[in-house]
Amino acid sequence: MTPPKQRVIRHKINRFPKEIVMPKLQKGFTMIELVMVIVILGILAAVALPRFYDLQKDARLSKGQALLGSVRSASAITHSAALVQNLTGGTVAMEGVNITLINAYPTANAAGIIAAANITAATDAVTISAGGAAAGSVITVQVTGATNPALCQVSYTAPAAGAAPAITFNGTRANC
Repeated sequence: MTPPKQRVIRHKINRFPKEIVMPKLQKGFTMIELVMVIVILGILAAVALPRFYDLQKDARLSKGQALLGSVRSASAITHSAALVQNLTGGTVAMEGVNITLINAYPTANAAGIIAAANITAATDAVTISAGGAAAGSVITVQVTGATNPALCQVSYTAPAAGAAPAITFNGTRANC
């Protein structure tokens, strides 16, 4: 019996081995990456700025509406205090402040409705026009920074005998 033939396996040896590639160390951002970040920031700014601007208008409109509520409430509370004390003129003391009256409501001046509502031009960022102590006198409180301050204001008209004061706010989102 003859022994089986053995197979000889020959390995080919690569005479030119592949070069070993070392990873490069990245030492910063590429110019393209930086430009893309700047473009994205620009797009975000273009979208965010108009919304921020709209928020300012909304805030001024809300401020005018809050002033309207404050003046209405102060007028009603002063009227209630005057009725309790059976006063139609003179002054009524509220929280240590004397409020001047005309027809049992606050007068349309600093000593009347402005004092009753506790509005100050400096801290509330408003412009207060001079009113008067007579019936029919008008005082206005304009919101500072409004697009058109004359169209973003609260008006208080001192009442005639037997009537209530006229209290209005003419502001809109476009004007405030």
